[in-house]
Amino acid sequence: MLHHFVVLSALCAMSMTMPLPEFYSYSPAAGGGSGTEFSTAQEGRITGVRVYEYPYYGYYYNNYINGIQLRYGSNWTELVGTNSYGNERAMTLFDNEHFVQVSGKYYSGYISELMFVTNEGRSFKVGQPSGLSFNFYPTHDGSELRFLSGRQSGSYLTSIGAHWGVYYNSTS
Repeated sequence: MLHHFVVLSALCAMSMTMPLPEFYSYSPAAGGGSGTEFSTAQEGRITGVRVYEYPYYGYYYNNYINGIQLRYGSNWTELVGTNSYGNERAMTLFDNEHFVQVSGKYYSGYISELMFVTNEGRSFKVGQPSGLSFNFYPTHDGSELRFLSGRQSGSYLTSIGAHWGVYYNSTS
């Protein structure tokens, strides 16, 4: 009996010293960063994205992303920014599809372009390619986009960051 206790104690001690795998990463926000903070964090897996872009009429040098929503399951998050004056564009994900990259551009204090890429190789691009580029992706295998955060002015997004993690389905 003492022998079993010693072996069990040794196993417990070894497991305490072994680091747990890291499954979360954050891509720091890109953009100007003024305005009110936002977060799209919800329970569940992201199943879609809806983006509103201020239209480019050809005589404006700059357009921008003025609103965004993520869908978790069948529920959309609260609108970040506004959908006024914006063209709505949306992408719905297939079963077991998830976002593995978020890229874009920002110019003069606002987000001017966003692109989402999935694990299936599909992409969704909104906005105009003007300004400085950013490219967000998870640092751990098996991670996916869990939510977005950043700042918005009420009329447009001024900065955006991406939060990555492994999705565990509690029902399986």
